[in-house]
Amino acid sequence: MDRQQAQEHTSVVIRPYQPSDAAETLAVFISAVTETAAADYTAEQVQAWAQPDRRDTGTWHKAMLARNSFVAAIGAKLAGFTDVAPDGYVHMMFVSPRHQRRGVAHQLLAHVEAQARREGTPELSANVSITARPFFERHGFTVEAEQHPVEAGVELINYKMRKDLR
Repeated sequence: MDRQQAQEHTSVVIRPYQPSDAAETLAVFISAVTETAAADYTAEQVQAWAQPDRRDTGTWHKAMLARNSFVAAIGAKLAGFTDVAPDGYVHMMFVSPRHQRRGVAHQLLAHVEAQARREGTPELSANVSITARPFFERHGFTVEAEQHPVEAGVELINYKMRKDLR
């Protein structure tokens, strides 16, 4: 087994976000939106959502710190990230297109759900993309409403979803 194959078979490790993760998490976000979500959104919607030319790592880092963020690593590679607020709101959950279908999102969600349960949070909630909706439904979330947020002047579609933890 070569080195790359060995890394691909390494387990997912979830850890708190660190300042050194800023550039990689931003890259995961942009690639997840521009590659993965592109299957469910128009090119105009993808660009309005990702806004790759308007993002900088300093602003991104401050936002990640403010959101109680966690990263998933497979070997030395950052594979995805998520966050959870004290009220159970999951603002972001993204997995690198190169690390999809390896249980990364499942483990990230399990991590934030366990944290929310430990803290006595009664539910998790998220505004979920068309792309992510089936994943969240498989993990016990239900759709409360279809939403039409506007990003950079372009209307998107997402779903307000909740999962009761009681």
